[in-house]
Amino acid sequence: LPEHNHCICRRLTACMEHIMPFLIKFLMGPILLVSQGTRDYNPKQMAIREKVFNTIVSCFKRHGAETIDTPVFELKETLTGKYGEDSKLIYDLKDQGGELLSLRYDLTVPFARFLAMNKISNIKRYHIAKVYRRDNPAMTRGRYREFYQCDFDIAGHYDPMIPDAECLRIVSEILGELDLGDFHIKVNDRRILDGMFAVCGVPDDKFRTICSTVDKLDKMCWEDVKNEMVKEKGLSEEAADMIGQYVSMQGGMDLAVRLLEDPKMSQSKQACAGLSDMKQLFSYLELFQVTDKVVFDLSLARGLDYYTGVIYEAMLGPAGAEESLSVGSVAGGGRYDGLVGMFDPKGRAVPCVGVSIGVERIFSILEQKAEAEKVRTTEVQVLVASAQKNLLEERLRLVTELWNAGIKAESMFKKNPKLLSQLQHCEESGIPLVAILGEQELKNGMVKLRTVATREEVRDSCVCVCVCNSLIAIKSRQC
Repeated sequence: LPEHNHCICRRLTACMEHIMPFLIKFLMGPILLVSQGTRDYNPKQMAIREKVFNTIVSCFKRHGAETIDTPVFELKETLTGKYGEDSKLIYDLKDQGGELLSLRYDLTVPFARFLAMNKISNIKRYHIAKVYRRDNPAMTRGRYREFYQCDFDIAGHYDPMIPDAECLRIVSEILGELDLGDFHIKVNDRRILDGMFAVCGVPDDKFRTICSTVDKLDKMCWEDVKNEMVKEKGLSEEAADMIGQYVSMQGGMDLAVRLLEDPKMSQSKQACAGLSDMKQLFSYLELFQVTDKVVFDLSLARGLDYYTGVIYEAMLGPAGAEESLSVGSVAGGGRYDGLVGMFDPKGRAVPCVGVSIGVERIFSILEQKAEAEKVRTTEVQVLVASAQKNLLEERLRLVTELWNAGIKAESMFKKNPKLLSQLQHCEESGIPLVAILGEQELKNGMVKLRTVATREEVRDSCVCVCVCNSLIAIKSRQC
Protein backbone atom coordinates (compact mmCIF):
# COMPACT_ATOMS: atom_id res chain seq x y z
CA LEU A 1 0.00 0.00 0.00
CA PRO A 2 1.19 3.59 -0.66
CA GLU A 3 1.01 4.53 3.04
CA HIS A 4 3.19 1.50 3.87
CA ASN A 5 5.74 2.58 1.23
CA HIS A 6 5.82 6.08 2.75
CA CYS A 7 6.43 4.62 6.22
CA ILE A 8 9.23 2.37 4.90
CA CYS A 9 10.91 5.33 3.12
CA ARG A 10 10.76 7.42 6.25
CA ARG A 11 12.33 4.64 8.31
CA LEU A 12 15.03 4.08 5.69
CA THR A 13 15.83 7.82 5.66
CA ALA A 14 16.11 7.89 9.45
CA CYS A 15 18.28 4.79 9.34
CA MET A 16 20.56 6.29 6.68
CA GLU A 17 20.93 9.55 8.68
CA HIS A 18 22.05 7.45 11.63
CA ILE A 19 24.39 5.21 9.61
CA MET A 20 25.91 7.85 7.27
CA PRO A 21 28.39 9.44 9.74
CA PHE A 22 29.72 5.98 10.65
CA LEU A 23 29.91 5.02 6.96
CA ILE A 24 31.87 8.19 6.10
CA LYS A 25 34.18 7.62 9.06
CA PHE A 26 34.73 4.02 7.95
CA LEU A 27 35.47 4.97 4.33
CA MET A 28 37.46 8.18 4.88
CA GLY A 29 38.75 7.83 8.41
CA PRO A 30 38.11 10.38 11.19
CA ILE A 31 37.69 13.99 10.06
CA LEU A 32 39.79 16.18 12.35
CA LEU A 33 38.68 19.78 12.80
CA VAL A 34 39.53 22.68 15.08
CA SER A 35 36.80 24.55 16.91
CA GLN A 36 34.93 27.19 14.89
CA GLY A 37 36.66 30.58 15.00
CA THR A 38 40.08 29.10 15.87
CA ARG A 39 42.98 27.86 13.76
CA ASP A 40 46.36 26.13 13.75
CA TYR A 41 49.55 27.85 12.56
CA ASN A 42 52.25 26.14 10.53
CA PRO A 43 55.97 27.03 10.87
CA LYS A 44 55.84 29.60 8.04
CA GLN A 45 52.83 31.34 9.59
CA MET A 46 54.50 31.26 13.02
CA ALA A 47 57.65 32.86 11.56
CA ILE A 48 55.51 35.73 10.23
CA ARG A 49 53.72 36.07 13.59
CA GLU A 50 57.00 36.12 15.50
CA LYS A 51 58.33 38.89 13.25
CA VAL A 52 55.15 40.95 13.84
CA PHE A 53 55.32 40.42 17.61
CA ASN A 54 59.01 41.39 17.67
CA THR A 55 58.25 44.61 15.78
CA ILE A 56 55.40 45.50 18.15
CA VAL A 57 57.29 44.65 21.36
CA SER A 58 60.35 46.56 20.13
CA CYS A 59 58.18 49.66 19.63
CA PHE A 60 56.50 49.29 23.05
CA LYS A 61 59.92 48.98 24.73
CA ARG A 62 61.26 51.95 22.76
CA HIS A 63 58.53 54.01 24.43
CA GLY A 64 59.48 52.82 27.92
CA ALA A 65 56.78 50.20 28.60
CA GLU A 66 57.08 47.26 30.98
CA THR A 67 54.98 44.10 30.69
CA ILE A 68 52.49 42.25 32.92
CA ASP A 69 50.26 39.19 32.64
CA THR A 70 46.77 38.39 33.99
CA PRO A 71 44.67 35.17 34.15
CA VAL A 72 42.92 34.02 30.97
CA PHE A 73 39.63 33.92 32.92
CA GLU A 74 38.18 36.45 35.35
CA LEU A 75 35.29 36.48 37.81
CA LYS A 76 32.16 37.07 35.75
CA GLU A 77 31.28 40.15 37.83
CA THR A 78 34.62 41.73 36.82
CA LEU A 79 33.66 41.72 33.14
CA THR A 80 29.90 42.32 33.44
CA GLY A 81 28.61 45.75 32.41
CA LYS A 82 31.86 47.01 30.85
CA TYR A 83 31.25 46.33 27.15
CA GLY A 84 27.76 47.66 26.36
CA GLU A 85 25.93 45.62 23.72
CA ASP A 86 29.06 43.50 23.16
CA SER A 87 28.64 41.91 26.62
CA LYS A 88 26.63 39.14 24.93
CA LEU A 89 29.87 38.02 23.24
CA ILE A 90 31.56 37.08 26.54
CA TYR A 91 32.29 33.36 27.01
CA ASP A 92 30.88 32.19 30.37
CA LEU A 93 32.37 29.09 32.00
CA LYS A 94 30.54 26.48 34.04
CA ASP A 95 30.40 26.98 37.81
CA GLN A 96 33.80 25.97 39.21
CA GLY A 97 33.61 25.39 42.95
CA GLY A 98 31.22 28.25 43.63
CA GLU A 99 32.90 30.82 41.34
CA LEU A 100 31.14 32.19 38.25
CA LEU A 101 33.92 32.72 35.69
CA SER A 102 34.24 34.12 32.16
CA LEU A 103 37.04 34.09 29.60
CA ARG A 104 38.55 37.54 29.20
CA TYR A 105 36.98 39.59 26.40
CA ASP A 106 39.89 42.03 26.15
CA LEU A 107 43.02 43.01 28.08
CA THR A 108 41.81 46.46 29.19
CA VAL A 109 39.30 45.48 31.89
CA PRO A 110 41.71 42.94 33.49
CA PHE A 111 44.37 45.70 33.45
CA ALA A 112 42.03 48.09 35.27
CA ARG A 113 41.26 45.37 37.84
CA PHE A 114 45.03 44.74 38.21
CA LEU A 115 45.67 48.46 38.91
CA ALA A 116 42.89 48.70 41.52
CA MET A 117 43.83 45.42 43.21
CA ASN A 118 47.52 46.32 43.49
CA LYS A 119 46.93 50.03 44.25
CA ILE A 120 49.05 51.14 41.28
CA SER A 121 48.55 54.76 40.25
CA ASN A 122 51.29 55.14 37.58
CA ILE A 123 52.47 52.65 34.99
CA LYS A 124 53.26 52.42 31.30
CA ARG A 125 52.64 48.79 30.40
CA TYR A 126 52.22 46.46 27.45
CA HIS A 127 50.47 43.09 27.43
CA ILE A 128 50.31 40.52 24.61
CA ALA A 129 47.89 37.64 25.19
CA LYS A 130 44.90 35.77 23.82
CA VAL A 131 41.31 36.95 24.34
CA TYR A 132 38.00 35.24 23.55
CA ARG A 133 34.75 36.44 21.94
CA ARG A 134 31.60 34.50 21.04
CA ASP A 135 31.47 36.39 17.74
CA ASN A 136 30.55 35.24 14.23
CA PRO A 137 34.00 34.41 12.88
CA ALA A 138 35.20 35.67 9.49
CA MET A 139 38.51 33.82 9.14
CA THR A 140 39.55 35.38 5.81
CA ARG A 141 39.24 38.87 7.31
CA GLY A 142 41.13 38.02 10.49
CA ARG A 143 38.11 37.81 12.80
CA TYR A 144 38.32 34.87 15.21
CA ARG A 145 36.82 33.70 18.48
CA GLU A 146 40.27 33.15 19.97
CA PHE A 147 42.85 35.77 19.03
CA TYR A 148 45.80 37.79 20.27
CA GLN A 149 45.65 41.40 21.40
CA CYS A 150 48.74 43.58 21.76
CA ASP A 151 47.92 46.36 24.23
CA PHE A 152 49.88 49.44 25.28
CA ASP A 153 48.46 51.61 28.09
CA ILE A 154 49.55 54.62 30.12
CA ALA A 155 47.99 54.96 33.57
CA GLY A 156 48.45 58.01 35.81
CA HIS A 157 47.68 61.68 36.37
CA TYR A 158 49.40 63.64 33.58
CA ASP A 159 48.82 66.85 31.66
CA PRO A 160 46.03 66.47 29.07
CA MET A 161 46.64 64.89 25.68
CA ILE A 162 50.39 64.17 26.02
CA PRO A 163 49.95 60.40 26.71
CA ASP A 164 47.11 60.26 24.15
CA ALA A 165 49.36 61.74 21.46
CA GLU A 166 52.12 59.22 22.27
CA CYS A 167 49.66 56.32 21.83
CA LEU A 168 48.82 57.61 18.35
CA ARG A 169 52.52 57.96 17.57
CA ILE A 170 53.02 54.31 18.60
CA VAL A 171 50.26 53.13 16.26
CA SER A 172 51.83 55.10 13.41
CA GLU A 173 55.30 53.66 14.12
CA ILE A 174 54.10 50.04 14.25
CA LEU A 175 51.98 50.19 11.09
CA GLY A 176 54.80 51.97 9.26
CA GLU A 177 57.42 49.41 10.33
CA LEU A 178 55.21 46.47 9.36
CA ASP A 179 55.03 47.86 5.81
CA LEU A 180 51.29 47.22 5.38
CA GLY A 181 50.80 49.97 2.81
CA ASP A 182 48.82 53.18 3.23
CA PHE A 183 46.92 53.71 6.48
CA HIS A 184 45.15 56.44 8.44
CA ILE A 185 44.07 56.86 12.06
CA LYS A 186 40.61 58.21 12.86
CA VAL A 187 40.22 60.16 16.12
CA ASN A 188 37.20 61.48 17.97
CA ASP A 189 36.18 62.12 21.59
CA ARG A 190 33.33 60.58 23.60
CA ARG A 191 32.58 64.01 25.07
CA ILE A 192 32.20 65.45 21.57
CA LEU A 193 29.89 62.55 20.64
CA ASP A 194 27.76 62.95 23.78
CA GLY A 195 27.59 66.73 23.25
CA MET A 196 26.59 66.14 19.63
CA PHE A 197 23.85 63.70 20.68
CA ALA A 198 22.56 66.20 23.25
CA VAL A 199 22.31 69.14 20.80
CA CYS A 200 20.71 66.85 18.20
CA GLY A 201 17.93 65.95 20.63
CA VAL A 202 18.92 62.40 21.66
CA PRO A 203 17.46 61.56 25.12
CA ASP A 204 20.11 60.96 27.82
CA ASP A 205 19.06 57.33 28.32
CA LYS A 206 19.64 56.60 24.60
CA PHE A 207 23.20 58.00 24.36
CA ARG A 208 24.99 54.65 24.69
CA THR A 209 22.63 52.69 22.46
CA ILE A 210 22.75 55.38 19.73
CA CYS A 211 26.54 55.47 20.10
CA SER A 212 26.64 51.69 19.45
CA THR A 213 24.59 52.22 16.28
CA VAL A 214 26.83 55.05 15.02
CA ASP A 215 29.77 52.71 15.63
CA LYS A 216 28.42 50.50 12.80
CA LEU A 217 29.06 53.16 10.15
CA ASP A 218 32.26 51.38 9.14
CA LYS A 219 30.19 48.26 8.26
CA MET A 220 26.82 49.77 7.18
CA CYS A 221 25.72 52.66 4.97
CA TRP A 222 24.20 55.77 6.58
CA GLU A 223 20.64 54.84 5.48
CA ASP A 224 20.83 51.48 7.31
CA VAL A 225 22.30 53.14 10.41
CA LYS A 226 19.54 55.78 10.35
CA ASN A 227 16.84 53.09 10.01
CA GLU A 228 18.24 51.27 13.03
CA MET A 229 18.27 54.47 15.09
CA VAL A 230 14.72 55.42 14.10
CA LYS A 231 12.90 52.09 13.76
CA GLU A 232 14.73 49.92 16.31
CA LYS A 233 16.04 52.46 18.84
CA GLY A 234 13.02 54.84 18.71
CA LEU A 235 14.94 58.03 17.82
CA SER A 236 13.10 60.80 16.00
CA GLU A 237 13.85 61.22 12.31
CA GLU A 238 14.81 64.90 12.86
CA ALA A 239 17.43 63.93 15.46
CA ALA A 240 18.79 61.19 13.20
CA ASP A 241 19.11 63.62 10.24
CA MET A 242 20.96 66.13 12.40
CA ILE A 243 23.35 63.41 13.58
CA GLY A 244 23.86 62.48 9.92
CA GLN A 245 25.07 66.01 9.12
CA TYR A 246 27.69 65.93 11.87
CA VAL A 247 29.00 62.35 11.38
CA SER A 248 29.85 63.14 7.76
CA MET A 249 32.47 65.70 8.88
CA GLN A 250 36.21 64.95 8.71
CA GLY A 251 39.30 67.14 9.11
CA GLY A 252 42.08 68.05 11.49
CA MET A 253 42.64 70.89 13.93
CA ASP A 254 40.66 73.14 11.55
CA LEU A 255 37.52 71.03 12.10
CA ALA A 256 37.89 71.31 15.88
CA VAL A 257 38.14 75.13 15.56
CA ARG A 258 35.12 75.21 13.25
CA LEU A 259 32.98 73.09 15.59
CA LEU A 260 33.91 75.28 18.59
CA GLU A 261 32.23 78.12 16.66
CA ASP A 262 29.25 75.97 15.57
CA PRO A 263 25.98 77.52 16.93
CA LYS A 264 24.70 74.15 18.22
CA MET A 265 27.89 72.43 19.38
CA SER A 266 29.11 75.53 21.22
CA GLN A 267 26.04 75.21 23.50
CA SER A 268 27.39 71.95 24.97
CA LYS A 269 30.07 72.35 27.66
CA GLN A 270 30.96 68.69 27.25
CA ALA A 271 31.50 69.03 23.51
CA CYS A 272 33.53 72.23 23.95
CA ALA A 273 35.83 70.51 26.48
CA GLY A 274 36.39 67.65 24.04
CA LEU A 275 37.00 70.01 21.10
CA SER A 276 39.52 72.07 23.09
CA ASP A 277 41.41 68.87 23.94
CA MET A 278 41.23 67.83 20.28
CA LYS A 279 42.96 71.08 19.30
CA GLN A 280 45.65 70.40 21.91
CA LEU A 281 46.01 66.81 20.69
CA PHE A 282 46.67 67.91 17.11
CA SER A 283 49.31 70.40 18.27
CA TYR A 284 51.20 67.52 19.98
CA LEU A 285 50.68 65.23 16.98
CA GLU A 286 52.36 67.89 14.85
CA LEU A 287 55.39 67.76 17.14
CA PHE A 288 55.33 63.94 16.95
CA GLN A 289 55.23 64.24 13.12
CA VAL A 290 52.11 62.12 12.59
CA THR A 291 49.43 64.67 11.57
CA ASP A 292 49.60 63.38 7.98
CA LYS A 293 48.23 60.04 9.22
CA VAL A 294 45.54 61.28 11.66
CA VAL A 295 42.00 62.38 10.74
CA PHE A 296 39.45 63.94 13.11
CA ASP A 297 36.32 61.95 12.15
CA LEU A 298 32.96 62.58 13.87
CA SER A 299 31.59 59.23 12.70
CA LEU A 300 34.04 57.29 14.91
CA ALA A 301 32.16 56.05 17.98
CA ARG A 302 33.72 52.79 19.34
CA GLY A 303 30.90 51.01 21.15
CA LEU A 304 32.66 50.01 24.38
CA ASP A 305 31.04 51.66 27.42
CA TYR A 306 34.22 52.41 29.36
CA TYR A 307 35.62 55.13 27.05
CA THR A 308 35.42 58.65 28.51
CA GLY A 309 37.54 60.88 26.25
CA VAL A 310 39.65 60.60 23.11
CA ILE A 311 39.01 57.49 20.98
CA TYR A 312 40.86 56.33 17.87
CA GLU A 313 40.94 53.60 15.27
CA ALA A 314 43.56 52.81 12.62
CA MET A 315 42.41 51.74 9.16
CA LEU A 316 44.40 50.35 6.26
CA GLY A 317 43.91 52.28 3.03
CA PRO A 318 44.04 56.03 2.35
CA ALA A 319 41.91 58.49 4.34
CA GLY A 320 38.60 59.15 2.63
CA ALA A 321 38.56 55.79 0.79
CA GLU A 322 35.26 53.94 0.70
CA GLU A 323 35.00 51.26 3.40
CA SER A 324 34.66 48.62 0.67
CA LEU A 325 38.14 49.61 -0.56
CA SER A 326 39.61 49.61 2.96
CA VAL A 327 40.82 46.40 4.59
CA GLY A 328 39.36 47.56 7.89
CA SER A 329 40.45 48.38 11.41
CA VAL A 330 43.89 47.16 12.52
CA ALA A 331 44.18 49.08 15.83
CA GLY A 332 41.94 50.93 18.23
CA GLY A 333 41.83 52.47 21.66
CA GLY A 334 41.10 55.55 23.69
CA ARG A 335 40.87 57.14 27.10
CA TYR A 336 39.06 55.40 29.96
CA ASP A 337 39.42 57.51 33.11
CA GLY A 338 36.62 55.87 35.11
CA LEU A 339 37.30 52.16 34.68
CA VAL A 340 39.85 51.64 37.49
CA GLY A 341 37.58 53.47 39.96
CA MET A 342 34.84 50.88 39.27
CA PHE A 343 37.05 48.24 40.90
CA ASP A 344 38.56 50.33 43.71
CA PRO A 345 36.71 49.93 47.06
CA LYS A 346 36.99 53.69 47.66
CA GLY A 347 36.27 54.60 44.05
CA ARG A 348 39.71 56.14 43.50
CA ALA A 349 40.12 56.94 39.82
CA VAL A 350 43.30 56.35 37.86
CA PRO A 351 43.19 58.08 34.45
CA CYS A 352 44.21 55.69 31.64
CA VAL A 353 44.68 55.81 27.90
CA GLY A 354 45.76 53.00 25.63
CA VAL A 355 45.75 51.28 22.28
CA SER A 356 45.26 47.70 21.10
CA ILE A 357 46.90 46.44 17.90
CA GLY A 358 44.67 44.05 15.91
CA VAL A 359 47.38 41.56 15.08
CA GLU A 360 45.15 38.82 13.63
CA ARG A 361 44.09 41.04 10.74
CA ILE A 362 47.72 42.09 10.27
CA PHE A 363 48.76 38.40 10.24
CA SER A 364 46.15 37.66 7.55
CA ILE A 365 47.44 40.47 5.34
CA LEU A 366 51.12 39.52 5.74
CA GLU A 367 50.36 35.81 5.19
CA GLN A 368 48.67 36.64 1.88
CA LYS A 369 51.68 38.77 0.87
CA ALA A 370 54.08 35.95 1.77
CA GLU A 371 52.23 33.19 -0.11
CA ALA A 372 54.62 33.31 -3.06
CA GLU A 373 57.67 34.17 -0.93
CA LYS A 374 60.12 31.88 0.79
CA VAL A 375 60.01 32.51 4.54
CA ARG A 376 62.72 31.13 6.82
CA THR A 377 61.19 29.13 9.67
CA THR A 378 64.45 28.46 11.58
CA GLU A 379 67.41 30.60 12.59
CA VAL A 380 70.17 28.03 11.99
CA GLN A 381 73.34 29.84 10.91
CA VAL A 382 75.55 26.92 9.95
CA LEU A 383 75.09 23.26 9.03
CA VAL A 384 77.90 20.88 9.97
CA ALA A 385 78.30 18.51 7.02
CA SER A 386 80.64 15.69 6.07
CA ALA A 387 82.12 14.97 2.64
CA GLN A 388 82.98 11.31 3.33
CA LYS A 389 81.58 8.40 5.33
CA ASN A 390 82.27 7.51 8.99
CA LEU A 391 82.63 11.12 10.21
CA LEU A 392 79.58 11.22 12.54
CA GLU A 393 81.64 11.64 15.74
CA GLU A 394 83.66 14.51 14.21
CA ARG A 395 80.42 16.25 13.09
CA LEU A 396 78.89 15.92 16.57
CA ARG A 397 82.07 17.28 18.22
CA LEU A 398 82.07 20.30 15.88
CA VAL A 399 78.38 21.08 16.27
CA THR A 400 78.85 20.93 20.07
CA GLU A 401 81.77 23.38 19.81
CA LEU A 402 79.55 25.77 17.82
CA TRP A 403 76.69 25.47 20.34
CA ASN A 404 79.12 26.18 23.20
CA ALA A 405 80.15 29.37 21.35
CA GLY A 406 76.48 30.46 21.10
CA ILE A 407 76.28 29.80 17.34
CA LYS A 408 73.00 28.40 15.96
CA ALA A 409 74.03 25.15 14.29
CA GLU A 410 72.72 21.73 13.35
CA SER A 411 73.83 18.49 11.73
CA MET A 412 71.76 15.89 9.90
CA PHE A 413 70.51 12.86 11.88
CA LYS A 414 72.21 10.29 9.66
CA LYS A 415 75.51 8.48 10.10
CA ASN A 416 76.57 8.86 6.48
CA PRO A 417 74.49 11.51 4.69
CA LYS A 418 75.32 12.37 1.10
CA LEU A 419 77.03 15.74 0.68
CA LEU A 420 74.54 16.77 -2.01
CA SER A 421 71.54 16.14 0.26
CA GLN A 422 73.23 18.17 3.03
CA LEU A 423 73.80 21.11 0.68
CA GLN A 424 70.24 20.88 -0.63
CA HIS A 425 68.96 21.01 2.95
CA CYS A 426 70.89 24.28 3.43
CA GLU A 427 69.33 25.82 0.31
CA GLU A 428 65.80 24.68 1.18
CA SER A 429 66.06 25.88 4.79
CA GLY A 430 67.88 29.13 4.03
CA ILE A 431 70.94 28.19 6.12
CA PRO A 432 73.66 30.65 5.03
CA LEU A 433 76.79 28.62 5.91
CA VAL A 434 77.93 25.00 5.76
CA ALA A 435 80.99 23.70 7.63
CA ILE A 436 82.31 20.72 5.64
CA LEU A 437 84.47 18.06 7.26
CA GLY A 438 86.59 15.71 5.15
CA GLU A 439 89.52 13.40 5.72
CA GLN A 440 91.98 15.94 4.30
CA GLU A 441 90.59 18.77 6.49
CA LEU A 442 90.81 16.59 9.60
CA LYS A 443 94.42 15.62 8.74
CA ASN A 444 95.33 19.32 8.44
CA GLY A 445 93.29 20.35 11.53
CA MET A 446 91.10 22.60 9.37
CA VAL A 447 87.42 23.02 8.49
CA LYS A 448 86.12 24.11 5.08
CA LEU A 449 83.45 26.82 5.44
CA ARG A 450 81.24 27.45 2.41
CA THR A 451 78.83 30.38 1.91
CA VAL A 452 75.77 28.66 0.42
CA ALA A 453 74.53 31.59 -1.71
CA THR A 454 77.88 32.45 -3.39
CA ARG A 455 79.67 29.07 -2.97
CA GLU A 456 82.75 30.91 -1.73
CA GLU A 457 84.96 28.70 0.46
CA VAL A 458 87.57 29.35 3.14
CA ARG A 459 89.61 26.95 5.29
CA ASP A 460 90.39 27.76 8.91
CA SER A 461 91.43 25.95 12.08
CA CYS A 462 89.33 28.20 14.36
CA VAL A 463 85.86 27.43 13.01
CA CYS A 464 83.90 29.57 15.52
CA VAL A 465 85.79 32.76 14.63
CA CYS A 466 85.54 31.91 10.94
CA VAL A 467 81.76 31.38 11.19
CA CYS A 468 81.30 34.70 13.01
CA ASN A 469 83.36 36.58 10.43
CA SER A 470 81.44 34.96 7.56
CA LEU A 471 78.07 35.85 9.15
CA ILE A 472 79.19 39.48 9.52
CA ALA A 473 80.26 39.52 5.86
CA ILE A 474 76.89 38.07 4.73
CA LYS A 475 74.99 40.63 6.80
CA SER A 476 77.01 43.53 5.38
CA ARG A 477 76.31 42.31 1.82
CA GLN A 478 72.57 42.11 2.58
CA CYS A 479 72.62 45.67 3.97
